[in-house]
Amino acid sequence: MKYNPATEPSPLPHSPFKSCTIPRPIGWLSSISTTGVENIAPYSQWQNLTFDPPMVMFSANQHPDGRRKDTVINAETTGWFVWNMATYPLREAVNKSAMALGPEESEFDHLGLTRSYADNYPIPMVHESPVKFECKYHSTHRIPGTTPAGTVDVIFATVETIHIDDAVITVDGRLDIKKIEPIARLGYFDYTVVRETFEMRVPGTEEVARTGQEGRVA
Repeated sequence: MKYNPATEPSPLPHSPFKSCTIPRPIGWLSSISTTGVENIAPYSQWQNLTFDPPMVMFSANQHPDGRRKDTVINAETTGWFVWNMATYPLREAVNKSAMALGPEESEFDHLGLTRSYADNYPIPMVHESPVKFECKYHSTHRIPGTTPAGTVDVIFATVETIHIDDAVITVDGRLDIKKIEPIARLGYFDYTVVRETFEMRVPGTEEVARTGQEGRVA
């Protein structure tokens, strides 16, 4: 089968588009409004951009009525947000944080999580999450959609502080991914969890790989 998703309806009963680019990292993002309302929500369109300097991005579709997402507004107005790694033990809280609440209500009040606070700006972080990035807002790129809900804000940010729980660091100084059990978004209502890893190194590019794949090595 093949079809043009811009002009033709999906020939399948469930659209396959979001189930093709998988797995997608989850941007579990906490922020705070200028009036002090704390917010946290998961975004499945989240990714690293580069490592020198470390930069990240996420995109947030508007609400059907044209309102922009709270995380976008908070990032732009305060200049900061936090990424909290989503893990299998935290999966129910991640899912529940996607609930639709008014801008005056905090999702944190419904999740039963422990708050800790960022160093650079008083944004709540999920204490139980093993890895967190304090992200400094850089810029927004707005892409209009064919419907109000299709219009998207793409937010770019630099990573200013990284928090890692010592309990998930191996003796040789790496993240213990199998211990962390990060989760990722699939299509439909499906998720996956990382419990198995394998290593491959590109032949003949050892030094380049150490810089590009592992970051700067002393």
